[in-house]
Amino acid sequence: MKPLFVPGRLCLMGEHSDWAAGYRRTHPEISRGHCLVAGTDQGLHAEARPIADALEIESVLPHGEEMGPARIQATVAALTDAAAGADFFSYAAGVAAEAIERFQVGGLRMRVDSDLPVRKGLSSSAAVCVLVARAYSKAYGLGLDVATEMDLAYAGERRTGSECGRMDQVCAYGRQVTSLVFDGEGLQVDVVEPGAEFHFLIVDLRRGKDTRRILSDLNACYPNTQGAVARRVREGLGQANIRLVAEGRRAIETGDVVGLGACLDEAQTLFDEAVAPASQELRSPRLHEILDHPAVSELAHGAKGIGSQGDGSVQVLAHDVEAREELARRLETEEGVHCLRLSLGSGRDEGEGLG
Repeated sequence: MKPLFVPGRLCLMGEHSDWAAGYRRTHPEISRGHCLVAGTDQGLHAEARPIADALEIESVLPHGEEMGPARIQATVAALTDAAAGADFFSYAAGVAAEAIERFQVGGLRMRVDSDLPVRKGLSSSAAVCVLVARAYSKAYGLGLDVATEMDLAYAGERRTGSECGRMDQVCAYGRQVTSLVFDGEGLQVDVVEPGAEFHFLIVDLRRGKDTRRILSDLNACYPNTQGAVARRVREGLGQANIRLVAEGRRAIETGDVVGLGACLDEAQTLFDEAVAPASQELRSPRLHEILDHPAVSELAHGAKGIGSQGDGSVQVLAHDVEAREELARRLETEEGVHCLRLSLGSGRDEGEGLG
């Protein structure tokens, strides 16, 4: 079996509206979720093969740290227990349990090499889930399409106790820009073609955040929780978000770099005012230090937090490639952060990851 690759995902705009729209199943007055997402240049590379009786997995992280090997019996019960245990490989175990339950397959032996930072808002957990789903499909000849891989990955991640939505698994589409609309259990995915080059700097804040706490706090504002804070969360993730995502998509398609930067800034302001008050984890002092850094105002059109937000990572839309390099130099030198590059609409291999 040829090596597999799944990128991370950068949520350009619309974080949290995916799971929020899931409440439309019982409360149709809640707004649909709208997101803009791009696959990252970084991701997970893996080799996998079927084995009869276990999930055997090991991983090498971006800075060379080795995790595992772990060996879990290839039964739904054993893997479900491992998924609930908050271990490093819990997400992989959740997907394996789901695959065995659905398709009556056996185990896997996997080695994963990653240059994708973990716990930084780039959806490393969803990338692992999609990777394991794809590995099962290839190893056992299941022939799963991308939508089914995403569903299998989502169900496996939910087995860990995560209250995630369906946005993160769009990393299964590879290094493309996609527009997502969530409506209860429904998901619409459209590929977005950038009309120009957009040069992003992804800034790893080198701080910690508790994504599960963030999700728990924000879910507590749904479906019809009383009070001003909960109401503002629903408004911020609802109609206001729909308008901003539509404006952001138009900016990408028309090549309006300045316009997209303005959308990013406005989206961050909306999040800070409407959503962040619901969780202590979203105070994000380090994130706002970087957003307020003089180099960002000098060299970028706009910036905002990534993923669930919190002190994980920041995305900054630079004026051009040269400005991005100067911005990275200054932030790394002056603030001790770590920077990754991402360019949209620049002849990337858009199909990689589908396979």
